[in-house]
Order: sequence, then C-alpha cells, then structure tokens
Amino acid sequence: MEDEKIIALFFQRSEQAIQALDEKYGPRCHQVSYNILNDRQDAEECVNDAYFGAWNAIPPAKPNPLLTYLLKIVRNLSCKRYWKKEAAKRNSNYTIALQEIEACLADRNTVEDAIEARELARILETFLDTLSGENRVIFLRRYWFSDSYQDIAQRVGLPEKTVSVRLTRTRQRMRQYLMERGVLL
Repeated sequence: MEDEKIIALFFQRSEQAIQALDEKYGPRCHQVSYNILNDRQDAEECVNDAYFGAWNAIPPAKPNPLLTYLLKIVRNLSCKRYWKKEAAKRNSNYTIALQEIEACLADRNTVEDAIEARELARILETFLDTLSGENRVIFLRRYWFSDSYQDIAQRVGLPEKTVSVRLTRTRQRMRQYLMERGVLL
C-alpha cells in the first residue's frame, strides 16, 4: 500500500492504518529496535508504542516520507528503553557503536552546547555529504540503524574487516572535519 493511502487511513481514524503500517514497515521497525535493545520482546513493545505514537500524531502531522518518520519514533523509543533497562549491561551493538563514535563528538554539558546542537547536526550532515555513497551507507547503518559489522558487510557486499577499517577511517575523518570547524578542540 502506498504511503499516501496509509496516511489517509490515519486521517480517517481507521484501525487499518496500523495494520497497513505494520505490513509495510514492521520488519524494518523491528530490526532497528532489536539492533538497539538486543531483546525481541522489548523491541516489539517499542514498535507497538511507535505505532501508537504515529496514531496520536497523524493527524495533524502528515509525514513525508512515512518510513523515516516512523523509524525516528522507533529509534527514539528504543534508545529511551535502552538507557532505562540495558545501560548497565554494556554489551549490545548499540553500546559498542556509541562508544566508537562518542570520542568524535563534543561533550554536551552546558546550555550553550545544547543551543549549538542544531549547528552540529548541520555540520554532520555536511560531513556525510562528503562521503561516497557506499561509505555513507556503512556509516549510517552503523550509527543510525545500529547494525553490526557483519550485517553491514553482508548488506554492502564487503568483508567485515573492510567495513571495520572504513568506519575507523570515517570516524577519523569526521573528527578532523569537526576540529577544522571548531566543534572539537
């Protein structure tokens, strides 16, 4: 079913909207949540909560693209649950991915830093535009979707070690890029 038709079902307040959303995007939502939580039951709950969130937000929201909107809800809910229930374990792909990238980003402890978060996001988007398409996919699969190196390697058709090396080099480039723009000291 087309996204426009699914959104129209939401506007009609038809319960078929949730079913259509799940049929079209359920597997992707579950995978993103599972990559963060490493627990099928928690992932299922986050996805269901995301569907409820979409139900409450549409209308008036009319998201375009729908998948990105939904995945952002799933990811945010999964991250909240992760920090609430799983942070002490320190063993999931998400924790490892966060540890890899945290050294490249400035600490966000002050009000001034919070105000500058949008500027940082803009700079990071510009940095991502400097990457090749394949390296951008690898980076986003790791740090947005929290995919494992093995999953990324299978997706892009490269050896796992190559993915690891590319991510290391991309983080180094990103750190240098941020330093040149005065974001990092």
